[in-house]
Amino acid sequence: MKIQNAFRLGLLGGLGVLVAVAIGGAVATLSTIITYIGAALFIALGIDPAVSWLEKHRFPRWAAILTVLVGILAVFAGLVFAVVPVIIEQVNNLVSGLPDLIATVTQQNWIADIQKNLPVWINLQDLITNAGTWLKNNIATIGGGLFTVGLGIASGITGLVIILILTLYFVASLSSMKRGLYRLVPASKRPGFSDLAEQISASVGRYVMGQATIALANGVCSFIFLSIMTIFGAKYPALFAFIAFIFALVPLVGTLTGSILITLSTLVLCGPGVALWVAIYYLAYMQIEAYIINPRVMTRAVKVPGAIVVIAALAGGALLGILGALIAIPVAASVLLIIDQVVVPRQNEL
Repeated sequence: MKIQNAFRLGLLGGLGVLVAVAIGGAVATLSTIITYIGAALFIALGIDPAVSWLEKHRFPRWAAILTVLVGILAVFAGLVFAVVPVIIEQVNNLVSGLPDLIATVTQQNWIADIQKNLPVWINLQDLITNAGTWLKNNIATIGGGLFTVGLGIASGITGLVIILILTLYFVASLSSMKRGLYRLVPASKRPGFSDLAEQISASVGRYVMGQATIALANGVCSFIFLSIMTIFGAKYPALFAFIAFIFALVPLVGTLTGSILITLSTLVLCGPGVALWVAIYYLAYMQIEAYIINPRVMTRAVKVPGAIVVIAALAGGALLGILGALIAIPVAASVLLIIDQVVVPRQNEL
């Protein structure tokens, strides 16, 4: 239909812009929910190969789903039981050390004793006075910051619960969701589309299993090394190994972040000597993971060149944060699969 009236043309154009703005605002408002849905669907696609494997071994689908989810929950329960004793121990140490701390603080000459060991240009009394004044003037800001941190933690826990519930629903209804999606495609193109979609979902599942394998290798090697280092004073090998496993689930930056956290924690708890050996170990392990373990596992899992893996993970992390880094590699694998099976054949026919 041709629009001859310039006013009508401008009005329709303005309405189109308003609709686009409204859609963009709705997407921005629902960004958190969309992130939850994307994370749950990604996890469900990663869990589905394990569920399918159990189904092949004569498990009913509901029993296979329940078995896999119980195993995942057991892993996180292990993390909780590993963390809680450490927290209790540190709190007990703090409580037992409070009398000595209070006795030291209540001494009249403790400032003067410390001042004797400081350079003349440092006035400890002025520093303490200024710190107290700053705390009084900023107590509301500090309290608000702590409240915000608390809300962030509560929101994160709520998000994890929502993702877990959505994952349960997605895993249970993944087959029906696929069938419903395939019905939207014209019948003449449905077989090719369904075959390509199954390959993409299988690629996502293999990627999740491959990343879990890399994380498991990190956790096992960390536990073995840190257990040996307990001879020299290292502490909590099981907890730190679990932390290494959890962080290694995030591509590229996960292993580095977990290694830094473990090294700094070891420095605080065990001193610089043990921390130095831990830092050397993780520097060596990161090289082995980057150049040997990761390429071998990911090449077999998703068949994506190493350069594209790095570029995709960096781009995904910049766009969507941790979720983007997680889904970037299977998305890149899917794009390569579509190019190989759809674009290239069409170009060959021209």
